[in-house]
Parts: sequence; structure tokens; C-alpha cells
Amino acid sequence: MNRAIFLLRHVHIHPLLWIVIALSIATAHFLEVCLLLGIIFIHEMGHAAAASFFSWRIKKITLLPFGGVAEMDEHGNRPLKEEAIVVIAGPLQHVWMVGLAYGLLSFHLISEELFSLFLSYNLMIFLFNLFPVWPLDGGKLVFLLLSLKNSFPSAHRITLLLSFGSLLLFSIAILAAAPTHLNVWIIIAFLFFSLYHEWKQRRYIFMRFLLERYYGKKSSLHNLKPIQADEQELLIHVLEKFQRGCKHPIIVEVDGREKGRLDENELLHAYFTEKRLTDKISDLLFSY
Repeated sequence: MNRAIFLLRHVHIHPLLWIVIALSIATAHFLEVCLLLGIIFIHEMGHAAAASFFSWRIKKITLLPFGGVAEMDEHGNRPLKEEAIVVIAGPLQHVWMVGLAYGLLSFHLISEELFSLFLSYNLMIFLFNLFPVWPLDGGKLVFLLLSLKNSFPSAHRITLLLSFGSLLLFSIAILAAAPTHLNVWIIIAFLFFSLYHEWKQRRYIFMRFLLERYYGKKSSLHNLKPIQADEQELLIHVLEKFQRGCKHPIIVEVDGREKGRLDENELLHAYFTEKRLTDKISDLLFSY
């Protein structure tokens, strides 16, 4: 109960949503809007509940005029399995919601028309959220999959490029099939804006990832993945090889032969605390 109250305190309603609700009352579509909002709310609470279970820092859960978002104060340094569970927890809510609605229909507690509407809204939100576009759940899953083999900045960049491509194809399909569907175009515009903002902020996002790695929890990463670096490589270029979910011992090499080793925290300390922004890896090797 306390956890539920804690999550509810983080719920915020966007001011424009009140206008949408008022318009729905004026146009006799209040029931439809309530169903959509209820489904979206439960979906986002699924993310938040999973995040709370893993003791993530939850910033807020916002209900928007065209969807919702659960914002976490985490920056890519939680175990990938945890992140996958938090992402999937949202879409999973649609399964029990449909099951519950079917049970109510079986006992004649709701009409077939209401069940059909509820089912179509659930299916629509479920499928749309799995579309491979950042920041939808599908885009986040793509980011997680790419993070298994790629560095953080590389996985992030590829995710955004794939998202731009997918959203462009979706826009072309809508233009051909339903060019006058205003609600869909508003959502598409919002997603393009989100992608553009994420792209412009990608360097800042990478720095937050490194900062959280340096100042955050040190015990959550158990998978060791050595990084081989030439002694002439710049410190920042080695940091750009860091992956999510991995702890990196740094093997410094000269002409293919190992010259020494560094711990990843030594690199982070040199970059953020000592401000050695232009140093080579060999400079750190001699210092430590």
C-alpha cells in the first residue's frame, strides 16, 4: 500500500490533458477518453512498479494528451536484465487488462460493445508502444539489444538512426492510408521532436552515463569485459568504448603487446576529477 501511494504521488497530469477531457465531454466522447487514459495510466504504472521493485529513482509519471511517460532518474548503468524487465512491464499490463475485461464480459458485467472498444484500445496501445522508435518501449528494447555488443554512444546513435528511419516509413504509410488523421500526425510530430532533442543531447546523455558510472553504485556490474587500448589513444576515446552492463579493465598495449592495466574508475577519476581531458592512456599508466 505504501509503495502504491509513493507511486501515485509521482503522477502528474499535463495541463493540455484537461482541455482534451473538456472537449471529450463537449463532444460526448468522455467514455472513450476515460478508457484510453485508464489503459495508458496502468501501462505507465507497470513501468513504475517494476522500477520501484528494483529501487530505481522515479522522477515522475506524466499523463499526456496523447500518451504517457514514466521518467526515471537512471542513466544506463542498471543491469540490462533489470532494464528489460522495466521496459516489458508496461506492455505486460495489457494482458491482464484484456483478461479481466473478458471475465467481466463472461459474467455479463459489461456489454460486448464496451469490451470490443476496450480490446481495440488495448491492442492499439500495445502494438504502437512496441514500434521500434525511441522513446517508445520498442525503441528502448532496440537500445538494450544493441547494447549487448556495442558501446553506449554507438548503441545510442544506431538506435536513434533506426528510429528516425522507422518513423519516416510510418509517416509515409500514414500519408498514403490516412492523411487526414490529425491525432496520428500530432503523435508523429511529438516523436520526431523527441528524436531530434535526443539526437542533439546525445553527447550530454553519454556524459551522464559516465558520471553515473563514476559516482553511482559500483557493485551492480559483474560482467567483466576488457578493453584493449593503444597507449597513444586519448582518454575520451577509450571512455567512448564503455558498454552498458559491463565492468571494464583497461589493457594498455604497445605494438600489440600488453604494457599495463588500468581500472575503469581510474579513467573516470582522471577525466571528471582531475580534468585530464586531453591526456593519452599512456599518461595515466605512468600516473597510477
